[in-house]
Amino acid sequence: MVGEVKRSVRVAERVRQEIATVLDRDVEDPRLRRVVITRVEVSDDLQHARVLVRLSHDDSPEQRKNALRGLKGASAMLRRKLGAKLELRRTPELKFVFDDGQDAQTRVEALLAEIASGKTRQD
Repeated sequence: MVGEVKRSVRVAERVRQEIATVLDRDVEDPRLRRVVITRVEVSDDLQHARVLVRLSHDDSPEQRKNALRGLKGASAMLRRKLGAKLELRRTPELKFVFDDGQDAQTRVEALLAEIASGKTRQD
C-alpha cells in the first residue's frame, strides 16, 4: 500500500529511541556518557538490529573502542530493557557499530571547498 512503512523500519526507530533513553537514564558506565545513537537498522525478520553510534564530540580511535566495548558489555541489559518495552515475540540481537558517515561527509565537504577555492592537492 502507498504510504505504508515497513514494520522493520518502525521497529528500528523504536529501538533507537529506547536505547537512547536507557543510555541517558539507566547506564552509569563513563565510557557511554557521550554515545549518540545515530541510526538503527533492523532485519526484515526482526531478529537482528545493527545500532550505529557516534561520540558526541572529540572522539579518538581509543575512545571509540572503549565506547564499543562498553556497549557490548551493556548489550544484555539493553536487550532486556528493550524486551520489556517492545511488544515483540523476540527482542532483536544488538550489534553496535561506529557510524563513520559523518567523517566521510566532512572529508567530502573539505575536498569540495578545496576545489572551489582553486587549491588542488598535489600528490
